[in-house]
Parts: sequence; C-alpha cells; structure tokens
Amino acid sequence: MHRQTGQRSFAEEVVAEKGHAGKMDRIAEVIDWSALAKLMEPIYAATTGRPSYPPLVLVKALLLAQWYNLSDPQLEEALADRLSFRRFVGLSLDEPTPDHVTLWRFRQELGRNGLDSSLLAEINRQLEARGLMLKQGTLLDATLVKAQAAPPQSGAGGRMAKASVDRDASWSRGRGGLHFGYKAHLSMDQDSALIRRAILTPSKVNESEVADELICGDERAVYADKAYENKHRRRRLKANGVKDRIMHRSHKNQDGLPHWQKRRNQLIAPIRRKVERIFGTLKRSYGFTRVRYYSLRSNTTQLMLMVTALNLRRAVVLLS
Repeated sequence: MHRQTGQRSFAEEVVAEKGHAGKMDRIAEVIDWSALAKLMEPIYAATTGRPSYPPLVLVKALLLAQWYNLSDPQLEEALADRLSFRRFVGLSLDEPTPDHVTLWRFRQELGRNGLDSSLLAEINRQLEARGLMLKQGTLLDATLVKAQAAPPQSGAGGRMAKASVDRDASWSRGRGGLHFGYKAHLSMDQDSALIRRAILTPSKVNESEVADELICGDERAVYADKAYENKHRRRRLKANGVKDRIMHRSHKNQDGLPHWQKRRNQLIAPIRRKVERIFGTLKRSYGFTRVRYYSLRSNTTQLMLMVTALNLRRAVVLLS
C-alpha cells in the first residue's frame, strides 16, 4: 500500500507557472515515468500496514542524490528545503519528507530485487526508442575506485593484523601503485556517449574477465584497449558480424608488434579514449573517486543509479 502524493497547492502552481523550466523539468519530460512506476510496483506493495512512499518518489529522490552528489542525510534535508526537489519527486509542500533511513532501505531493496539494473535497462530502452542509442560502436573501459573502508593492515611477519570492514574490496596494482577498492567496468555507445551496461567488481578482477558481459551484441563494432584482447573474443565478434576494433598487444616470445598492428592500434586509440571522458565526469561531478558503501552489492546499486542519472542528463543534451 502506497501513499497518495503530489497534490500541489495553489502557491506551488503559481511558482511552477512563473518559473522557467530548469534541468530537472527537462529531465522529467524525457522519460515515461509511468513505465518506471510499474517496474517498481513489487517494492513496498503490501496491502496492509502503514502506507509507504510510492517507489517512483524514492527512485527520483535517489537520482537527485546522484546529480547533486548528496548523502542520504543531505538528500533528506534537501527534499525538505528545496521546492524544485519536491516538485521533481512528486511531493507537495505539506507532505512529509522521506528520512535518510527510508532512502537507505529503498536503495537496498532495489539491489536485492535486481531492480537497479532493470532501472537502467528501462531508461535505455526508452532512449533507444527515441533514436538516441545509435549502436554504431560500443566502447569498453574500466577504472579503479577507492574503497570507503580503510584497507587491511599487516602486522609482524606480514600477517594480517586487522581486516577491512569491506570484505568485497580487494588489492590491485594501478598506475599510481597499490590500490584497495573496486573496479567499474562500462560499455558506452560510441556516438551518443550513453552508457549501455555497467559492472562493478573487486579491483583485482581483470577487464577481460567481464568484457563479454559488456558487449550487447547489436552494435556494429567493439572498441577496446589491449587489456581486452582475447582470440576467442575476436572469433565470436567476427562470427556475429561485429567489427573487431580491439587493440593488439605483444605476447610472450614476440619481439614487439608488427607495423600493421601498431598502425591499427594508432587508429583505434582516439576512438576508444572517448569513454575515458565518462569516467572523468563520474569522478569530478558525481564524486566517484571513492565508493560510498561497504559491500559489492550496495556499491553496485550506487553505480547503476549513477550511470542512469548520467544517461538522463545526457539525453537532455542530445534532445536539445
């Protein structure tokens, strides 16, 4: 059983009519939210007990948290204070605001029911229906993200003196040395820069291990750096009529790359590098230099919400 929300007062209607459509108003117009509401129906849909907030209100609230890089307590405060936030999620001035515990529990439910990935899939389905997902090529890449928890500490003789509270994070070696945390793997539509799929793993997982899950199968080409090279993957792409644009790397007992492979890599590199801008945006604007939570499941949901929010904002740009 859900609350009835969104009945605007006369004062709110006047403010809405006088104000110019902002970013959130334009985002609200991009998507058929009723389809998302139907998708979220199983959550908090008990026929008895205290009425819960409609899941769509909470979904929109969590999207706001991504765009403005807010924690749950900060989001609770913003929903209470900002009329534009309340309008976007569908709360009138006199309605109570979801508290940070409610927001946290709802996010957990999204992940537990697999609705975090379903949310991204539905948004992408609608963007594709509007002709925004062009599928000329899919760009693959990954980035390291620090754990929220402190890393394990080593004692005398190399023994582990204190384990991290995050048992899912792991060690890996990156450009800056040792890294404790996670790795975010993305596939991006080449021309629209919309994220098609996203996977979060412990940082020790190699890019090539999850690459096949990022390839959608309906793209005309796949672009990736040499970390994704795999002879079986190349064969599958060819068999499925997908152009192989994965860079070559030197193998054991090979004295460097032949000229044609070097040249091929040079042609692929500038196209493949476009996906790196997405990681830059996620880290600068969405605070994704460090995960927020202490488990793979919770941080996966956060990543899914983040790329969903990113796609919605990108869609507004593409449609303007």
